[in-house]
Amino acid sequence: MTIARRDCRRRLILAAAGVLVLQPRAYADLLSSVSSSDATAGIRAALQRGAEAAVDLLGKTDGFWGNERVRIPLPDWLAKAESVFRLLGRKQELDDLHMSINRAAEQAVPEARKLLVGAVKSMSVQDAKTILTGGDTSATQYFEKKTRTPLAGRFLPIVTKVTRRNGLAQRYDGLAQNAQSLGLVKEDASIEHHVTSKALDGLFMMIGDEEKKIRTNPAATGNAILQKVFGSL
Repeated sequence: MTIARRDCRRRLILAAAGVLVLQPRAYADLLSSVSSSDATAGIRAALQRGAEAAVDLLGKTDGFWGNERVRIPLPDWLAKAESVFRLLGRKQELDDLHMSINRAAEQAVPEARKLLVGAVKSMSVQDAKTILTGGDTSATQYFEKKTRTPLAGRFLPIVTKVTRRNGLAQRYDGLAQNAQSLGLVKEDASIEHHVTSKALDGLFMMIGDEEKKIRTNPAATGNAILQKVFGSL
């Protein structure tokens, strides 16, 4: 390696080291311009936007069924017994049940819009700046940690109403009883709890996707607080 090339390489290494030293300080200076109240408002605004986007995407025909990322599978016990049921000539019944599970989630999600938005607005955001400077979905993860259990309890009656209305519960109960008689399942699995849990998984995933978009391009939101807070990152 020539002396000139060694000098060039040394300068590049020193420059890179300088960036690494200065970056945290510059980053902190930028974030200091955002107050804690603005950070909290920004997180809430991002989550509300995400919740509404998630409901719009999932709360329609094929919202769950047509999206492989969030499509709700058959309950574990039924998936394990699926081959037996198919051998018994109940393939169509299983396929119909699988689609009905996703249809139930699609019908229940719009009724949960106020529930989700209300949870966002009433959520107390602690260490807002820490959440703000976390990963791409750190706000969504915080929201899920704080609200998933109470949301599940309030979402369950909505799902139960839908499953009773569209006949899913009755079809599922029939298969469950048949499976129990064949010794394929011992627990009294609840389809309503399964749909509730998986629907919330899908909702939080979509909220996280929206958070990523906001962090990537806050100006595209057209929202002043989102631009101010996330634009400072």
